[in-house]
Amino acid sequence: QVQLVESGGGLVQAGGSLRLSCVASGSFFRIDTMGWYRQAPGKQRELVANSTSGGIPNYADSLKGRFTISRDYAKNTVSLQMNSLKPEDTGVYYCNCNVRLRVVSRPIERWGQGTLVTVSS
Repeated sequence: QVQLVESGGGLVQAGGSLRLSCVASGSFFRIDTMGWYRQAPGKQRELVANSTSGGIPNYADSLKGRFTISRDYAKNTVSLQMNSLKPEDTGVYYCNCNVRLRVVSRPIERWGQGTLVTVSS
C-alpha cells in the first residue's frame, strides 16, 4: 500500500513563512497527481495546490502568488512553500495523491494524516 507522511506544520505569525513536505512510501508503479488540501475549522476541505505527473501546477485562485508547490519525482515527495501567511490560512493541511499501484491499474486516491498550520495575528 501507499503511505503519505507530512511534515513541516507549526505555529507562525502572520506574514511569516512555512514549508510543508510530504513523502510517499510503499509499493506502487507511479504517482500521478500529488498535492495539498487544507481544512480550516468548521469548513470543508479545499484544494490548495497540486502537480500533475507532467509537472503542471494547479493552485487555488486565492493562493496564487503566495504558495508554491514543487515535486521531486525521484524521491516521491511534494513540498509546499507558503509565504505571507495569514490567519485565514490556519488549518490542517493534507497531502494527497492519485497513485497507480501497477502499470495497468487505475489511479487510486490516498491521503496523509495531516499537519496543523496555525497562523497567529
